[in-house]
Amino acid sequence: MHIDEVKIPKERIAVLIGVKGKIKREIEKKAHVRLKIDSESGIVEISGENSLDVFNAKPLIRAIARGLSPQSAKCLLNEDCILEIINIQKYSGDSKKKLITLRSRAIGSGGKCRGLIGKLTGTEICIYGKTIAIVGEIEGVGIAKRAFEYLLEGAPHGHVYKFIQDLKRKS
Repeated sequence: MHIDEVKIPKERIAVLIGVKGKIKREIEKKAHVRLKIDSESGIVEISGENSLDVFNAKPLIRAIARGLSPQSAKCLLNEDCILEIINIQKYSGDSKKKLITLRSRAIGSGGKCRGLIGKLTGTEICIYGKTIAIVGEIEGVGIAKRAFEYLLEGAPHGHVYKFIQDLKRKS
């Protein structure tokens, strides 16, 4: 028996479990693992007969914990999909005001920036708390990660969109 743990925010536990435990059962069935969720501490214990199954289920749980929908996160069971998490505090330091400003830049007016980067790269993006979670195919996630890093470093939105389009044209 192989076991690993993931700590998730308490407000995301209900999303992980789903209505009448539906999401939890789906994850357990598709990932070939058992989930034991402690709603007090937010710790999710992932256990399975195969260590690879436990290893593959962990990013799925982390994606849901970082604000992505279970439907978006399930693509992580496909070997072509990955999860990338960017810590916005790495760019804002200890300044709460700068953290809010950088989050706002990443989201954009009415969610335009986040939506456009997701559309251009074919990824699902969620900005939750102090992180940006990106799920999708390896190439798209890599491009989206670099785009958000440029934005967080202060690049203008237009330059970032052009950067993505230029990279997509080359590939």
